[in-house]
Amino acid sequence: MTKTKIMKINKNIAVSDSGFLFNPGTGESFSLNPIGAEIIGLLKEDKSIEEVSKKLGKIYETDEVTIERDLYDFISMLKQHNLIEDDEQN
Repeated sequence: MTKTKIMKINKNIAVSDSGFLFNPGTGESFSLNPIGAEIIGLLKEDKSIEEVSKKLGKIYETDEVTIERDLYDFISMLKQHNLIEDDEQN
């Protein structure tokens, strides 16, 4: 059985509908572009990385390789700033 990779927004992170993230623990704030805000919205809905990738592919009509590369780059950046954490599920 494979595990589904779900990324959770850390509980202390404030997220606005307009794509603004605030980490009260560090005082850092981040402003997202529309695609970043879309990704955060999907992560808040507990969508898996695979589901997010498929949804972005339908919305932005680009090749799967580009979407996955850009998505994983964005996820990596969120992890570096301690904004999200892994939540692997069966």
